[in-house]
Amino acid sequence: MNAAHSLRAIAIATATATATALALAVVGLVAGPAQAAESVSVGSKRFTESYILGEVITQAARQAGATAEHRQGLGNTAVVVEALKTGSIDLYPEYLGTVEREILKLPTGSPRAAIDEKLRAMGLAMGVPLGFANGYALAASAEVARQHGLTTLGDLRKAPDLRIAISQEFLGREDGWPGLSRRYQLPQRPTSIDHGLSYQALQSQRIDLTDIYTTDARIADLGLVTLQDDANYFPRYDAVLLYRADLLTRAPQAWQKIAALEGRIGVTRMITMNAQAELQGQAFSAIAAGFLAGSAPPAATPAAAASTAASPQARPSLSSAIFGGDFWRLTGDHLWLVAVSVGIAVLIGIPLGTLAAAHAWLGQGVLGLVGLLQTIPSLALLAALIPLLGRIGTVPAIVALSLYALLPIVRNTAVGLMQVPQGTRQAAVALGMTPTQSWRLVLLPLALPVIVAGIKTATVMTVGTATIAAFIGAGGYGERIAQGLALNDGTTLLAGAIPSAGLAIVFQVVFEVVERVFRRQGGGA
Repeated sequence: MNAAHSLRAIAIATATATATALALAVVGLVAGPAQAAESVSVGSKRFTESYILGEVITQAARQAGATAEHRQGLGNTAVVVEALKTGSIDLYPEYLGTVEREILKLPTGSPRAAIDEKLRAMGLAMGVPLGFANGYALAASAEVARQHGLTTLGDLRKAPDLRIAISQEFLGREDGWPGLSRRYQLPQRPTSIDHGLSYQALQSQRIDLTDIYTTDARIADLGLVTLQDDANYFPRYDAVLLYRADLLTRAPQAWQKIAALEGRIGVTRMITMNAQAELQGQAFSAIAAGFLAGSAPPAATPAAAASTAASPQARPSLSSAIFGGDFWRLTGDHLWLVAVSVGIAVLIGIPLGTLAAAHAWLGQGVLGLVGLLQTIPSLALLAALIPLLGRIGTVPAIVALSLYALLPIVRNTAVGLMQVPQGTRQAAVALGMTPTQSWRLVLLPLALPVIVAGIKTATVMTVGTATIAAFIGAGGYGERIAQGLALNDGTTLLAGAIPSAGLAIVFQVVFEVVERVFRRQGGGA
């Protein structure tokens, strides 16, 4: 009886434990998804204000407990919109006029229903007006404006010799220079300049006029004259959020925090934050944290906002900027991009070079094709690869860098193989080698020094070209270069450029040693 009771007790205990475990598993399956952290990916364009707003949105999402990532400085509008459409990011700060004219190709002042309908067809939505507008305008120094009597855009017609340099995006935008010059019948032919460098060019009198964003802190800091849009050409550029339509259901708690930003950023506050970054050298994350904490109330006027935030602050030395906290992360990213890209280029380029050497009728076509790839602008190729591959970041960057690295590898492989003496080829045949054996055991070893020289060239080129990967969120030293351009901060720019140049020199030295070893072996043989 005691044994029977014991067995019965054990059976009951086992059944109870099993039922409890099953119940906990069911509860875990049900509650797990609800308790899982929401994930939000925020994008930003490559200028100061977009960096700041992207960081504000990211930190707001984190306040809701979400896992939020900020993909900084994703190039121009075309790149960031493709990233949004493919789901690589969930939202980013944009401007109403850009949505209307540049993204949707709608007339200025289109009904909101028309905007929403076209965005819905793309799986996107627009909302959360942040509380300020940041429009395009043209500006000149006070001296140039006085000399030429410039107060309005229409006045530009009487100064055809002005040296005008405008940002690359504004030069080609639907609501940029092409339409502006037609509306005002302007005779000038502007050149392009990076927006981050335009203020320095104005200050040093290398140019007379450039395009500006109306919330830029340097307008007041440099005392620039903003020309009035007397023909009302520019649309309204109210700051809004452009986001994937499913974000509200995928991350409802994070969206609640993000949506609470509506109307909270006035124009003076935005100018203050821009000045904190550009004139005072504060980090984007610190500026965003200060805003969300409600600190640093804005000054009374835009000019006062810029001057208040422009109080001097010690900037890091060049050495500390180079070897700062993110140095090893950026170095790892850059090395990974270069190694994988060149490795793929070698795997593709050597067979292509062999094919070009073996068949003269194919050689010119192969070399012409890989040469043509070199002529495609890097940012344009990256933008084209985003919708093709359905993502941003490392994958499209590696594909683009591999394509750019092909030419020297293919060319040197073909040249090295064709330089093998005919007698050596005939000796391999006489020994009964198959074509594959002849290539592997005779031709390739003899051509190897020339091939290695091509790989060296491709590697050094890729180290420099890899800096563009930051424009699609792939990391590397380009992150610092992009931020330095956006902030017109030479120290930050050099903190990215110098390590990139140093890495290229390291690879150059390594390959020189390898080539010397091959030459010695060849001489000894």
